[in-house]
Amino acid sequence: MKINTKHIGLCLLLGATAMSTTSCNDLLDLNPVSQITPESFYTSADQLATYLNNYYNDYLVAPYSGQMYHVQGYNDGMARSDGNTDIMVAGLGGNTTLFADNHWEVSKDKALQGYYNGVRIYNYFLNKAITGHENGTITGDAELIKNYIGEGYFFRALCYFRMLAYYGDLPIVTEVLEDNDAVIVENSKRSPRNEVARFILGDLDKAIAHLASRERFNGQRVSKEAALLFKSRVALFEATFEKYHKGSGRVPGDSNWPGANMSYNSGKSFNIDNEVNFFLTEAMSAARQVAENAQLTANNHIMEPQPGTITGWNEYFEMYSRPSLNDVPEVLLWKQYNRSLSISHDAAYRVKTGCADGYTRTFAESFLMKNGLPIYAEDSNYQGDVSIDKVKQDRDERLQLFVWSESTLLDSDPTAPQYGQTFAKPGIDNSNQEIRCITGYQPRKYYTYDYAQTPNDELRCTNASPIFRTAEALLNYMEACYEKNGTLDADAKKYWKQLRERAGVSSDIDATIAATDLSKEKDFGVYSGTTPVDVTLYNIRRERMNELFSEGQRFADLI
Repeated sequence: MKINTKHIGLCLLLGATAMSTTSCNDLLDLNPVSQITPESFYTSADQLATYLNNYYNDYLVAPYSGQMYHVQGYNDGMARSDGNTDIMVAGLGGNTTLFADNHWEVSKDKALQGYYNGVRIYNYFLNKAITGHENGTITGDAELIKNYIGEGYFFRALCYFRMLAYYGDLPIVTEVLEDNDAVIVENSKRSPRNEVARFILGDLDKAIAHLASRERFNGQRVSKEAALLFKSRVALFEATFEKYHKGSGRVPGDSNWPGANMSYNSGKSFNIDNEVNFFLTEAMSAARQVAENAQLTANNHIMEPQPGTITGWNEYFEMYSRPSLNDVPEVLLWKQYNRSLSISHDAAYRVKTGCADGYTRTFAESFLMKNGLPIYAEDSNYQGDVSIDKVKQDRDERLQLFVWSESTLLDSDPTAPQYGQTFAKPGIDNSNQEIRCITGYQPRKYYTYDYAQTPNDELRCTNASPIFRTAEALLNYMEACYEKNGTLDADAKKYWKQLRERAGVSSDIDATIAATDLSKEKDFGVYSGTTPVDVTLYNIRRERMNELFSEGQRFADLI
């Protein structure tokens, strides 16, 4: 990935403008960097913010791929964040052995070491900030100081969760270790993954207690709601991982669990069923706190703008294509771009031209008809796949809005070169492999009809990127509720209907479940391991897939 470093010093200092709460005058009053010492630096709220701003972009890494989809790069950014899963292929080869039978892969690089560099960063920050706050040596707004401490806990939790997803059992380190082999070895003992997950939830509880609500920073810094949402994600992930991997050797207490051979785990016993229940309960509680106050962005069910209409034609589509998401309550955290500071991206341009990727046919076929029936059901009114227009006809509006088809308008802005033209066809036969659409189903999410934001030039796009959305909280609650209780409570049903109504799909959930034939569903959500799940759980997973695609979640869901 290529990153423009022209203004990287300014970007780090200002936290990409959106992240900074420090004025230029305040920055000019600070000591020169070469003269800053720990004693002189961590003494004001502004200085705490500046420290965090240096590392804020770390959360923009797609959590399980390790690629920085939210920053500058010659690709379609978050649109490809589910690449090389069952729902999308990405890259010139468009294939992967990641999910092949009996394929075990261990990282060959120093990724784990890199993550612990992040842990050290936040351990150091928390040590300085908490000590200073308790001693009263940090000046400035007390609520801001408290908020920044909350951010430190949040980012440490984020570091640990990414390692948990990749590696499982981990050493839990909460202090800055001295450069001493004996100390490092002593602190390298791996805690069982359930203990690591509980530690992460503990950090998030501390973050939640310290953080301000979204309104304080308009979604441009981590908020209490974002931390609650992330807590529900972590808890649901760990609960379902332990539930469905139990007996595989990956879960503490398994007969072939490697940790059983470690002396430091001697005497430990594990009731994984109780652990699963604990994490599901935590997931439901955290998710409900977000979901009950969630304001889903409205979908007016208009699928295409009229020529000459640049913005304001559909708020739901434009949640992924506006330059600012300050006033979009559904988005709890977002990334802002600014071309004058050379902070821009290529996503909106590349989803239009093609980018050596594409959604799978399996994914396209997973979307329901607007009447709530799967495409194979009797009386579904599915029009077949002789064209993409036919594929999308009378289907879930998320498919209609976020995948290009023959009649989709390319540009509605009169200043754009292709004003009034339609997409016509994907470049599946394009000789330029870098912009070929591999599958024919080309992403349209993160496209903008505002030509000022996406000129026909590389790395010039400025539409904002959502990081956390409240819609995920609804999905997390639904899934955790069903996994825990084997049924859906009134809240889970309410949330599910809200999501389907926004997608323009019938809210008759029972009709969908009754019409679902798992033998005709082809995505990996049908299975846990090699065993098919029941039709209700599959449909909950379908809803999650159809709502969160191209937002970097699919790989973790498959894990």
